[in-house]
Amino acid sequence: MIAHLDGTVSALAPDGAVIDVGGVGLAVQCTPGTLAGLRLGERAKVATSLTVREDALTLYGFATEDERNVFELLQTASGVGPRLALAMLAVHGPDALRLAVASEDLTALMRVPGVGKKGAQRIVLELSDRLGPAGETGGPVPGPRSAGASPWRDQVRAGLMNLGWAARDAEQAITAVEPELGTGDEPVDVAAALRAALRRLSTP
Repeated sequence: MIAHLDGTVSALAPDGAVIDVGGVGLAVQCTPGTLAGLRLGERAKVATSLTVREDALTLYGFATEDERNVFELLQTASGVGPRLALAMLAVHGPDALRLAVASEDLTALMRVPGVGKKGAQRIVLELSDRLGPAGETGGPVPGPRSAGASPWRDQVRAGLMNLGWAARDAEQAITAVEPELGTGDEPVDVAAALRAALRRLSTP
């Protein structure tokens, strides 16, 4: 297993990055929150999980070991593959997922694109004793930094579109939640902005 990557960020995309380790560029798929902490040309360290398929090897990257561990545990539930597990971590942090599962909060789980009521019930049933209590976090690898006021909208928009939302809907949600993010002189937390926008999009 490739437990982590430690190298220079050589490319960034809406759904992942390329990290140069010893002259080899390794592509990793990441949540928008993890991507928010990466800077082109700077050194970064991300926890990783390797998914092996007959036709592909896919590496997923995370800001913390806890995110990586939760990502892998989520996939032990029926019907949850790596893409859905990544989407769940894009909408909710590890502790938020633990709380949702422990409290059987189906509404919170159904905010994730691709998770319906039956899927949420199955996740609660199969993972209630496996994710552990909230606050059971692993060491940071180190965590993402907040993005400045200028790029945060683009990052959140790209994250929403990567999760399947139309550009127009994504832009409307970003505009709707912007006042609650404190977008003055303080930098915006991209992961928090993404979650706020997803909550808005998931509200009937």
